[in-house]
Amino acid sequence: MERFWFLTFDGLAAGAVYAAFALALVLIWRAARVVNFAQGAMAVATVYVGYAVVSATGSYWLGLAAAILSGLALGALVERVLMRFAGPGGPLNQVIVALGLVLVIQAVLGMVFGNDYRPAPAPFDTDALTIGGVAALSPYDLWVLGAALTVVALLALLFTRTPVGLRMRAAAFAPEVSRLLGVSVGRMLTLGWALAAGVGALAGMLVVPTGLGLHSHAMDLVFVVAFTAAVVGGLDSPVGAVVGGLLVGLILSYVTGYLGPDTTPLAVLVLLLSVLLVRPGGLFSAARARHV
Repeated sequence: MERFWFLTFDGLAAGAVYAAFALALVLIWRAARVVNFAQGAMAVATVYVGYAVVSATGSYWLGLAAAILSGLALGALVERVLMRFAGPGGPLNQVIVALGLVLVIQAVLGMVFGNDYRPAPAPFDTDALTIGGVAALSPYDLWVLGAALTVVALLALLFTRTPVGLRMRAAAFAPEVSRLLGVSVGRMLTLGWALAAGVGALAGMLVVPTGLGLHSHAMDLVFVVAFTAAVVGGLDSPVGAVVGGLLVGLILSYVTGYLGPDTTPLAVLVLLLSVLLVRPGGLFSAARARHV
């Protein structure tokens, strides 16, 4: 039982990290109806900015703010310069552009910063607290979980309780009708990309101190697992992203602990295929209206 509880707490800690990054994928899907495969590379670029500020000032919180602000700017720039011109050709064009952007960002980061692993200190203690003789969550894990829950609450308020959020959803689902109603679809898409990149920057600053280290490919595997978490929870649900992230973290922790780390990629694939076959919209997908 001690091993089970240890794997459970470890899975929750990892799941909080995946949930934070899955939120960024859900946000861009809700705003633009596209999966941004460059989200991981963009997050790494903003984390480099954040830790450059940390090195210069000695303050993690200033670095966190710098990373989020640079993420907002990078997201808006990508939408204005690249995705806006790829959009008219359909979602596949945007996916291809995003994949190309991954290669460009990783190549530039490698040339500028090199490919060496850089330490990324955490703002809180990463040693797990002991409860009843079992290692539980660390103070840093609690910070990550709290940050993820705060972001999902703010996103829920944005999309359901504010005029801007409703315009963003309308622009994504029915752009032509939205234009007729006076909604600036272009501005809403830019805002959606900016917010998604900002959340991705926050997720990157949460993920990298967990042991990944800072390098140009730091988010590659995290993106795959976070994408699985977003699909499991439902790409249109911020709550689903958090639940999906925690669920994926628990499953991977149990699989790794009982079957070995070599089975982890297979477990991710099996989970993704199972959800797509049984409930393609995700566990928290909304019911669709029936057309007669």
